[in-house]
Amino acid sequence: MNSVTLSQLRAHSLLPLVLTLCVTLFALGGSELTVILRFDRVALLHEGQLWRLFTGHLVHLGWSHTGLNIAGLALIWALVGQRFDNRQWSAIITILMLGISLGLLIFNPTLAWYVGLSGVLHGMLTAGTIADIRSGDKSAWVLLILIAAKLAWEQTAGALPGSEAAAGGAVIVDAHFYGGVLGLVLGGLFKPKAV
Repeated sequence: MNSVTLSQLRAHSLLPLVLTLCVTLFALGGSELTVILRFDRVALLHEGQLWRLFTGHLVHLGWSHTGLNIAGLALIWALVGQRFDNRQWSAIITILMLGISLGLLIFNPTLAWYVGLSGVLHGMLTAGTIADIRSGDKSAWVLLILIAAKLAWEQTAGALPGSEAAAGGAVIVDAHFYGGVLGLVLGGLFKPKAV
């Protein structure tokens, strides 16, 4: 294992800190800002508000939803954050945001609006797990199987028990699925770092 300097650790932590700061600042903006930034089918298709393809993933239903997603980001970063550099992760996150939003537009025509980072988080975890597997970590197969089982459960039985109460609203499980599928592809396309 390579030794990590303090400056490398700071650089590596920069991306999740920036993402957490954005999510927190948008949450401080309240529901009015959320309405302006959320994924909104009518605003995207009829008003050309394309920023919503990205910003919809950075706003949330409320503070509990925000906190859950920030905690999820921290956990994912601890598990697989070292597998890609910040430039790669930035590209992966951007592609996930765009891909999940397009998936919702195309395959969920009755979905009027969406908020939350959870679809992106599922994609990040899957991409990082694939990178772990590609780097020879056989134990990562267990995590990949658990991710697949969760996504299969959600597609057949709906949101995990208690998740809607914890988030403060409906869980759009298809966003998790689109993120997971994209994560599989991205984890295979981006070259993992040696750790």
